[in-house]
Amino acid sequence: MNRSGMTDLASQNRLGSETSPYLLQHRDNPVDWWAWGPDALAHARETGKPILLSVGYAACHWCHVMAHESFEDEQVAAVMNDLFVNIKVDREERPDVDSVYMSALQELGEQGGWPLTMFLTSDGEPFWGGTYFPKEPRYGRPGFVTVLQEVARIYAGEPARVRQNADAIKGRLQPAPPRLGAEPPNDAILAELARRFAEVIDPVNGGLRGAPKFPQTNLFGFLWRAGLRYGVDEAKQRVILTLTRIAQGGIYDHLGGGFARYAVDERWLVPHFEKMLYDNALLLGLMSEVWRETKLPLFAQRAEETVGWLLREMTVEGGGFASSLDADSEGEEGKFYVWSKAEIEAALGAEDAAIFAAVYDVSEEGNFEGKCILNRLDAPELGDEASEAKLAEMRAKLLAIRDERVRPGFDDKVLADWNGLMIASLTRAGDAFAKPEWTDASKRAFDFVCTRMEIAGRLNHAFREGETKAPASAADYAHMIGAALALADVTGEAAYVAKAKAWVDVLDAHYWADELGGYYFAADDTDDLIVRPLSAHDDATPNANPRMTSHLMALYMRTGETRYLERAEKILAFFSGAAAENPLAHSGLLDASIDVLAPSQVVFIAPEGKDADSLRGALRDVSLPGAVIERFTDGEVLPEGSPAAGKTALDGKPTAYVCIGPQCAAPVTEGTDLIKTIKSARKVEA
Repeated sequence: MNRSGMTDLASQNRLGSETSPYLLQHRDNPVDWWAWGPDALAHARETGKPILLSVGYAACHWCHVMAHESFEDEQVAAVMNDLFVNIKVDREERPDVDSVYMSALQELGEQGGWPLTMFLTSDGEPFWGGTYFPKEPRYGRPGFVTVLQEVARIYAGEPARVRQNADAIKGRLQPAPPRLGAEPPNDAILAELARRFAEVIDPVNGGLRGAPKFPQTNLFGFLWRAGLRYGVDEAKQRVILTLTRIAQGGIYDHLGGGFARYAVDERWLVPHFEKMLYDNALLLGLMSEVWRETKLPLFAQRAEETVGWLLREMTVEGGGFASSLDADSEGEEGKFYVWSKAEIEAALGAEDAAIFAAVYDVSEEGNFEGKCILNRLDAPELGDEASEAKLAEMRAKLLAIRDERVRPGFDDKVLADWNGLMIASLTRAGDAFAKPEWTDASKRAFDFVCTRMEIAGRLNHAFREGETKAPASAADYAHMIGAALALADVTGEAAYVAKAKAWVDVLDAHYWADELGGYYFAADDTDDLIVRPLSAHDDATPNANPRMTSHLMALYMRTGETRYLERAEKILAFFSGAAAENPLAHSGLLDASIDVLAPSQVVFIAPEGKDADSLRGALRDVSLPGAVIERFTDGEVLPEGSPAAGKTALDGKPTAYVCIGPQCAAPVTEGTDLIKTIKSARKVEA
C-alpha cells in the first residue's frame, strides 16, 4: 500500500510517484500527466506536440473545480491526451516555472490567477493561455474541449502565427535595462507617496478600495514605517484600521486562529477560505510591529491565537512549517468553517447562543449562502475581561465540535521561502510579546531547513516525505537570510549572522545579474526555464530584491563590509525606474529604500558580568521597523563601519545607543529614555 492508502498503482498516471500533495491530487486522472522536468520537455520535443501546461496548488478552489469538471472526465482527458503533452505543475513547488508562465499570460493582456492554463510550443515557449476554463461554455468563457481543439488546429495549421506569438512573448519576458535617469527615492518622495497611498485606502473598511480585498502587507508595512518616519498620521491610522478590520472580519478564523487568503467582498466578510502560511507570517509580523507602538489588545490576542494555530496545526515532524490548508472540504468551499444558527444553539444552549450570535453576526438567514461566517465587523471593540472570557469559552466549545467535521485538505510540504517568512515574523513576535517559546519554535524551524533542505551549501526549495524537491529561488535565500537576521537580533547568537553571510555568498555566485543589477529569481544552473525572471515588484509573497536590499544593509551595519552596502545600492538603483513608473506595485522596494537612506541600529553595551536584558526590554514598547539590534560587552571592538564604533558603557551601566544613518543619539541607560530617543531619532521632516 502506498502513502495514499491506495493499492491500484496501475490506474495511476506518472504523478503517482511525486511527493507534492497537489500533484498527487491528480494521480488518478485519466489525463496522461507529466510532472515538469527534462523528461516531459524531451517527450514534447520528440512528439512535436504542443504542451498544455496546467499550474495550480493544493488549496486552490478553482483548481479543484477545473479538475473535477475536466481532468477527471474521460472524454475531456482523451482529447487532451490525443492533442497535447500534458504537464502539471505545483506552483508552490516550482514558483520559478509559475513566474515565467504567469508573466507570459499577463503579457497577453490577461489577468493572472490559478489554475493557470498555458499552451506552449514543444520547446516550452508560451503562445496562448488563460486561467480557469469551464467544461461547458459559461461565465463568458468557451468550453474547454472547444479551446483544446482550436489551439491544436492553430498550432498545426498556422505555424507562422504561433511562432510570431511565441517570439513576441518571449522577447517581452526578457529582463530589460533600467530606465535612464531614474534616481532612488529620497525622503521627500517617500513622504509624498505615503500621503498619496493613504488617500487610496478605504476609509471605512481599510485595505485598497473595492473588492476583492487582499492583506497587501507590503503596502501597509511601508505605510506604517513611512508614517512613523515622516509624521504621516493618516498613514498610520489607515494601517491600524485595516488590521482591525482584518482581525475582526470573516477573513479571520475566530475559532481556530489564522487568516484566510483574501476576502471576496469589500468588508472583509467573505473569505476565500484557504489558509496560506505566508499570509499568516506577514500579518503576524505587521500586527506585532504595530502592537509595539499601539498596545491594542486585539492585535495581541490575534497574534497569540494565530501562533497557537501555527504550532497546533501547521507544524510538521521536526519543526518545519507546512504550506497550507485547503478552502474546500467534502467538495464544498468553506464548509468546514461556516455555521447555522441552529448548530450554534445546539452547541451553546439558547442563552449563550443569543449572546454569541449578537457578537459574531449569527442569524437565521445567515451571511453566506444561507450559513454564517463568524465575524465581529459590527462589534469590533473588545468587551470587558469577563465578557471576553465568556466568549472564549463559547469559542472553545464550538472549536471542539468543528474538529469533528471532515477537515480541509492539508498541504504539509515545507517550503524554504515561506518558512523563512514565518521564522522571521514568529521570532520578532516572540520578542515583542515576551514569548521565548515562540522563538524556540522559530529555532526548530530554522534548523529543519538547514539540516533537511540544504545540501552541499545549496538550499532546496521544497521538502516532503524525506525528499527535497526543486531548485531554490532567490526568494528562498532572501527569506531564510531574513530569518537568520531576525534570530540574530533577538538571540544575539553570531552563528545566525554567519549563516546569513554564507547564503549571501551563494546568491552572489549564482543569482546576481552582473550585466543589469539585482538578483535573478532562478539560479544560473536552473536549466529548465526559457528565461530567468528579474523584478522587484510586489507579489503575494515579498520579492527577493527589496528584501535583500534591507538584508544587505543589515549585514553592512553588522560587519562594516562595504560590499554589502554597494550591492544594496545597486539593487535600489537598478529598480528605481520601475518603482517610479508604478510605485504602488513596488511598496516593498519603497520600504527597503528607507534602510538605504537611513539604516537604523540599536546597540546595547553592558559592562563585564552584566547584561542589558532589562534595558533591551524597552524595545517592546516602541516601533523601529528594520532596526538591527546588537549586544556587546564593554571593550568588544565594533566594526569600523558601525556608527557605534568606539562607544562604551556609561557609568558602569548597561547602555543603549540609537543610531539612524551615520549618527548616534546620546547614550541612554533607562528604558523610558530609550523609547523617547527612538521616537525622536526615527522622525525626520520631509
